[in-house]
Amino acid sequence: MIKYIADEEHYGEVLKQVTNVRRQLWIGTADIKDLYMKSGGATLPFVAVLADLVHRGVEIRLIHAKEPGPNFQQDFDRYPELLEGMERQLCPRVHFKLMVFDCRLAYIGSANLTGAGIGMKGVGTRNFEAGILTDEELLVDQATTQFDNVWMGRHCRTCRRRAYCPDPIG
Repeated sequence: MIKYIADEEHYGEVLKQVTNVRRQLWIGTADIKDLYMKSGGATLPFVAVLADLVHRGVEIRLIHAKEPGPNFQQDFDRYPELLEGMERQLCPRVHFKLMVFDCRLAYIGSANLTGAGIGMKGVGTRNFEAGILTDEELLVDQATTQFDNVWMGRHCRTCRRRAYCPDPIG
């Protein structure tokens, strides 16, 4: 299955998969800002959903290019379990937008982890986004490999932005 999703579908289609994760969630994004979503009839900060995943024993890895916005950071600080239960790395070269769900489903697209990109912004205030949500093994494997190569620092030694990297991986 390869499903093309655009604009508002990101919110319904992609974020729904976050709540369905059982073992592993990998997220790669350039930008992180405050992001809210519906979960079980309530409106929650995305980090609250991540905290719930941590409580359920889900492995979460997040790679992002820069420090999150202050509103996201305030929400993050309300969930101290994320400090221990979620792995996070900064890489100023990351511009991809990926989510890999249990190594069986992947989102590959344009939406950052922001309200206007993939969150609950209202009609008329969202970015124009596009991507695919797929369980095609080849695409999931390629997205997983790309994420893992950055996560493991494979590119760090040859990166020409290393001087700007706050915490080199490799």
